[in-house]
Amino acid sequence: MRTEQISHSLLNTIDVYEAILARISEESFMQSPSNGSWSYSETYSHIFQSGLLSFIAIENCIQQNAVLSRKSIHWIPLLILYFGQFPPGKIKAPKRIASMVKKINKEEAQALILKFKLRLQEISPLVNAADPHQKIKHPRLGLLNAKQWLRFIEIHTIHHVKQLKRIEKQLDNM
Repeated sequence: MRTEQISHSLLNTIDVYEAILARISEESFMQSPSNGSWSYSETYSHIFQSGLLSFIAIENCIQQNAVLSRKSIHWIPLLILYFGQFPPGKIKAPKRIASMVKKINKEEAQALILKFKLRLQEISPLVNAADPHQKIKHPRLGLLNAKQWLRFIEIHTIHHVKQLKRIEKQLDNM
């Protein structure tokens, strides 16, 4: 998939996040489902904070502040990037990332979305020129180059739309 397509896909997915944010109340946004899973608020915090961290990884790859590696990616992450989805089932966020998750209000979520969109706009035109051998380690997928990081952000962002739908169902049933 080309960088421009990934960026376009990400912007379309962000539109979904913005539409959900616009239609739910502040109270619903902050409310945790009874099963102990993340609230909308925590999910937005997670997706956009981890996305912004991933942009730093991309930037380091672009600026050649990364590990120079010609080693190919392991076959499991390769399949994830190729097919554009995580394996079925729930995946726990790495501890470092999970520890950053916090409840934020709708205004903070909107600010994170805007920051995310601006960073995407800044970074995506530079990704194609990045050396594919400049890589930064992802906590689960191993060493990724700039294009692979961008693809990961897309997959991760789309993945959490499903979580938002689960949250909506759980809150409707409370």
